[in-house]
Amino acid sequence: MQEQKIAGLTKEEWQENPLLKRIMDTEETFWLNPKYKNSYSNPIVQPTKVKEAEERLERFAPYIAKAFPETKPMEGIIESPLVEIYSMKRELEKSYNLAIPGKLMLKCDSHLPISGSIKARGGIYEVLKRAEEIAMKERGFKESDDYELLASDDYKELFSNYSIAVGSTGNLGLSIGIISARLGFKVTVHMSADAKQWKKDKLTSIGVIVKQYEEDYSKAVEEGRNQASLDPRCHFIDDENSVDLLFGYATAASRLKEQLKERSILVDENHPLFVYLPCGVGGGPGGITYGLKLAFQKNVHCFFAEPTHSPCMTLGLATGLHEKVSVQDFGVDNKTEADGLAVGRPSKLVSEMMTSMLSGSYTIEDGKLFELLRKLAQTENYYLEPSALAGVYGPVQMFRSEEGERYIREEELTGKLNQATHIVWATGGSMVPKEMMDTYLS
Repeated sequence: MQEQKIAGLTKEEWQENPLLKRIMDTEETFWLNPKYKNSYSNPIVQPTKVKEAEERLERFAPYIAKAFPETKPMEGIIESPLVEIYSMKRELEKSYNLAIPGKLMLKCDSHLPISGSIKARGGIYEVLKRAEEIAMKERGFKESDDYELLASDDYKELFSNYSIAVGSTGNLGLSIGIISARLGFKVTVHMSADAKQWKKDKLTSIGVIVKQYEEDYSKAVEEGRNQASLDPRCHFIDDENSVDLLFGYATAASRLKEQLKERSILVDENHPLFVYLPCGVGGGPGGITYGLKLAFQKNVHCFFAEPTHSPCMTLGLATGLHEKVSVQDFGVDNKTEADGLAVGRPSKLVSEMMTSMLSGSYTIEDGKLFELLRKLAQTENYYLEPSALAGVYGPVQMFRSEEGERYIREEELTGKLNQATHIVWATGGSMVPKEMMDTYLS
């Protein structure tokens, strides 16, 4: 029987590449992007669309404040705190016997209102955009109207004639299910085998239809897409290809810029910003990276973090094959406790966007996710789900690896590191039930 080839090469031939051999052996890696150009232009995703997304979210703020009273203190703006984690920085330095120059900060998307994860950005944004389109088409609603009206029974009845569907490993389904159900849409979430039971239970408790698949994320998305295509009134939110999701995520950057400014933290040529983002299919970290490049250009350095058993974006970018390969093609099983990152094939849209925009990526073993979860809880009293800890490992990889040293040297950052800021993006955790969190901690 002839051995299956990937892009014309056998697995043995691919293994001659040291990085790919480590990936196939599920060992930790740190990969620098050889095509990185500090570029933030993209023919598909236009900067003006990010501005439009920011304006749309501001228009919806009165609705959000009314429909979700917990957002009233922020006047309906869904945003998370930025906090310095000095004690955790010291713990990392001690545990890994290294120095992390500059500030270490946590961007707490784990504590975003409504759905407690980064998906509250892109997922909620795309549903709001869909609701606005329907309201304008069916009721003549205008941008100058009071968006609180969309919380009325009349509009709920209108939206109940339409459906929303999505494929998800968990958090995207949670955010879309919660906002869609509150607006009045019929909602179906197609979930992969990796999805945690508590997330499914939460969705069904608010009237969302949850369809479970034994296969992984790609199958859930494929089935959701196929079933939604049969209903002209169903809007499928496509985590692999949606530009609207991307715009929603990208709005985080201008808000982060304001938070840094409020703290008098500079980001410029002499004050570099490093950002470490957990990555599944790529939509969340890809959208945020795009926004950060618009906001800070060459002065921000973004790295994606993936589990050793699900390194789909690293694989797609390092081979140049993007969505044409899956981790399973290379003999990697895509099984990880980091449910939000359990994706075998990267988004075509994001993988191609990141070709010149992303500084690099790294992988982390599942066991370290739990170690870091405990350390962060003990030192800073922040409780995250395992996938959210992938970003915390970024500074460790940066300052103990030869690749990290090389990146710092090549980007001429050596003399600037004491003025650097490192942000680890905490992507989820505040909605995890206590008994589940206790299990993680033990």
